[in-house]
Amino acid sequence: QVQLVESGGGLVQAGGSLRLSCAASGRTFGVYAMGWFRQAPGKEREFVVALTWSGGSTWYADSVKGRVTISRENAKNTVYLQMNSLKPEDTAVYYCAAKWHPGATMVPSDFGSWGQGIQVTVSS
Repeated sequence: QVQLVESGGGLVQAGGSLRLSCAASGRTFGVYAMGWFRQAPGKEREFVVALTWSGGSTWYADSVKGRVTISRENAKNTVYLQMNSLKPEDTAVYYCAAKWHPGATMVPSDFGSWGQGIQVTVSS
């Protein structure tokens, strides 16, 4: 089992930037990919971005492509989500998640471990 803890959320004005962190602990060996999802009130959880633990592959949702960057720091078992040019529609609870099995599908059911989520609010 992997424990994931997000940090770095908060309130930011539209056009601003924010960096989220996800610290992983426990059985990180064998994790195939790490991803970020978000869920706005009244909406389903949606995929944002993911990368393989090796860093060789990344996936981006069309809605955030060009505005977000995912990176990792293996020595700290930490994954980062850099978000720029934020919009009010980016407001959501953001979740870090771990995927154990190879494959390019990025739906919530593909990910077996989840963080508790962190609020990001973008004001207009």
